[in-house]
Amino acid sequence: MTSASSPLYSTVSRQFIADWLDALRPLCTGDQFASLLQRSELLVGQNLPHGRVTLDQIVCLYQLAAVETGDEMMGLWSRPIRPRALQHLLTSVREATSLSSALYRFSTFWNLLLDDYQFDLVETHTTVQLRLMPQADRTAQRFGHMLILKLAHGLMSWLARYEVPVQAVDFAFARPAFDEDYAVIFPAPVTFDCDATALSFDLAALGPVQVRSADDLDFFLHNAPRDWIFTRSSDHTQSLRLRAFLSQTGWEHANLTAAARAMHMTPRTLIRKLEADGTSFQSIKDGLRRDIAIRHLQTGQSSVEGIAQMIGFSSAASFHKAFHRWTGNTPGSYRKRQDAEG
Repeated sequence: MTSASSPLYSTVSRQFIADWLDALRPLCTGDQFASLLQRSELLVGQNLPHGRVTLDQIVCLYQLAAVETGDEMMGLWSRPIRPRALQHLLTSVREATSLSSALYRFSTFWNLLLDDYQFDLVETHTTVQLRLMPQADRTAQRFGHMLILKLAHGLMSWLARYEVPVQAVDFAFARPAFDEDYAVIFPAPVTFDCDATALSFDLAALGPVQVRSADDLDFFLHNAPRDWIFTRSSDHTQSLRLRAFLSQTGWEHANLTAAARAMHMTPRTLIRKLEADGTSFQSIKDGLRRDIAIRHLQTGQSSVEGIAQMIGFSSAASFHKAFHRWTGNTPGSYRKRQDAEG
């Protein structure tokens, strides 16, 4: 099994980006929209309830759409966010002397651009919370709310040069059917149906910023949103800790007993903690195998038989059945060369 960190293989459901596609569609002609999806290797007819989306596909679509629509937030807010806005945001926060002041600069910057929402920064003796407050009666754009919170966290982590711990994430919309995707995105417990969308930090954890050069800024912009869209933390939930363990061990040892021993608890305790995360050992194991398989199928460099063996299946036939159960598609439909032809 690969020794790479598990987030490299993380995917989210196609439903997770459905709001984004809905916002993007009116900004394009039909042909332009289809072209964006094709160039991002997102099949127009892909089965939404079961389809999976990789980080590479999200990054590609973001980079294409932000330029070609002339809106760096691609229709997610009532007012277009004009080109170079992200560059100016980075320039502003780069001059902050602490992570707290960087968060303040982030909020004031967006309050100049957004009409439908405004950021409030609420500080107590122990916490600081970035709250996104509606200025009118509007339905929350789920992907937009997620993306702007991830941008805030990504910038904080960029300035700190490590993934800044997050205390809690709140969303002002109902729990979606794809709620498990948020564990891939945020390094903290996520709560839905809240009064406001918000990101909370332990004030004591917000120390000084590290100097970032103009070259660092350019690199961050060039990679956006690769460096901040998926979390790299593996210790904030038992689910991601387990996923990290599984990604670094051979499949012959990828069992509940070995995982519990590595995480210094009994199997019964691990089961209970996973249940508290709303998942199970087998679900996490299958999810990792699915995501590794998707990555290799899209590169087109391994055979189906080779991938089946790579992720611990005894035969290509059993892998084929499992992959169809996980995604609603055959392994072949995820191959990069077939997607490009779609």
